[in-house]
Amino acid sequence: MLDLLRQRRGTLNLQVVFVAALLVSIALIGLLVFGSPRRKTGRQAGRPIQLLAAAGLREPIEEIARRYEAEYGIKVDIQFGGSNSLLSQIQVDRISTPDLLLVADATYTQQAVEKNLAKETMSVAVQRPCVIVRKDATIEIRTIEDLIAPRRRLSIGNPDQAAIGKAVRDALQRIPAADGGNQWLRLESAVSQYGVFKPTVNEVANDVRIGAVDAGIVWNATVSSPAYKDTLRVIELPELASQSEMVSLAVLASSQQPTDALKFARYVSARDRGLEVFRSHGLEVQEGDEWAARPEINFFCGAVNRRSIEPILEKFQEREGVIVNTIYDGCGILTGRMKTIQNQDPSLGFPDLYLACDRYYLDNVKDWFQEDVDVSDIEIVMVLPKGSTLISTPQDLLKPGIRVAIGQPDQCTIGALTKRLLDRDGVYEKLMKKQLEPGETVVEKSSSALLVPDVLTGHVDAAIAYLSDVMPNRSKVDIVHFESGDNVAVQPLSVARNSRHKQLLRRFYEAVWREGSSFESKGFHFRYCDPTVSGSERHVAK
Repeated sequence: MLDLLRQRRGTLNLQVVFVAALLVSIALIGLLVFGSPRRKTGRQAGRPIQLLAAAGLREPIEEIARRYEAEYGIKVDIQFGGSNSLLSQIQVDRISTPDLLLVADATYTQQAVEKNLAKETMSVAVQRPCVIVRKDATIEIRTIEDLIAPRRRLSIGNPDQAAIGKAVRDALQRIPAADGGNQWLRLESAVSQYGVFKPTVNEVANDVRIGAVDAGIVWNATVSSPAYKDTLRVIELPELASQSEMVSLAVLASSQQPTDALKFARYVSARDRGLEVFRSHGLEVQEGDEWAARPEINFFCGAVNRRSIEPILEKFQEREGVIVNTIYDGCGILTGRMKTIQNQDPSLGFPDLYLACDRYYLDNVKDWFQEDVDVSDIEIVMVLPKGSTLISTPQDLLKPGIRVAIGQPDQCTIGALTKRLLDRDGVYEKLMKKQLEPGETVVEKSSSALLVPDVLTGHVDAAIAYLSDVMPNRSKVDIVHFESGDNVAVQPLSVARNSRHKQLLRRFYEAVWREGSSFESKGFHFRYCDPTVSGSERHVAK
């Protein structure tokens, strides 16, 4: 009996081993065939890009989507509607997961961002409202008075649904009427009596084309469509002349494939891809980036910023699906390298983006950069070994036997700012003389990152460094503050004038703005204002 039990147990063990091996084999085969599970930012197999688009942009965006599918094999499914109707749909429908929103007025994408319904936005093109009539019509319309003549049948976009209606309302509400109201109220009354409000601009154009109404108001680009250009005539109304709206594209927070959504968005807004199509359809396109399926940008970054900017860079590269070639070094070295690159050409290594340790080192190359913003500032301090009482003022650095580490002023910003600080107290020249004396130690470093380690290892008795470089070892050192407002370095971020990816870099600005805590946690004072609005911290180079 015992032998029988042993035999059965052995058989059972072999069966368990066989089943386990079979399951492992199936899992391995599945992994080889189907690949590892995709990250949320990656493309889900077989899932097309889902785009919500203003109806008036149907023809150009459908053409762009066809070209994209032909070039990359990725289908773009498009749902059309009025711009405001689409925004309302996103707010109400929390089940669907559309990727992108294309509207005829950037107000709607901005609202989407403010309501946390969208992340990134891109400017595409400008449209202007105009009056249309049939080419065979004999009516004359020169002013708003002619437009709202008695019993004139009009079709305009519903301002609560379509961007064209909102644009007309915005323009005419600013123009007072003789009755004490405004011209929008008069137009609204005339349409209510004899005309019709439509949910999309295309329906307005169709009403005029088939003769259902005498006149309508559409975008100037609408009339460029093959469906309308042979039958409709444009009339520029002076009351609408100053009104223009920006066509805008937003990546929605609901997207389950934001990296792929951003790739298509870059395609739509690229000057040698989507913008060519928009231009051919009569729109005034914006300055777009040069197309690249996976853009590469060069980033020169002053060493003091490294710990704050690295986590932002990592997230940005992953979400956007781009490569950022980053060089960290002293700003004197970085600007010196810039001057050796022919014609400031990014393809030869010139930076598309530059984050300086201080405005001093941006001013040296300011003619090559634009749109600079002050991102943060950081205090400069004297750093001593924990418990040291040897140093309490800058003059103490001159004491015999006090070993000092400072930045080299021609190689790094901390060196240039240290020179400025010590010059003020008449200490710098004396410290340089001390450097030449036998037995004395005054070392100059090429980067701010090399200063605090000399204090930690006991090689020097004091160093002048950024507070941010002290923070990781704050419990191991003491600091002495300078008694002057000159002891602050300001870090500006700027875009190269020659960069081919300025829209992409502006989105990096927005990523930096959203991640201010990354700077604050490293000892910086974060001072960057919202990049979507103008502010006192923005310095736009002329």
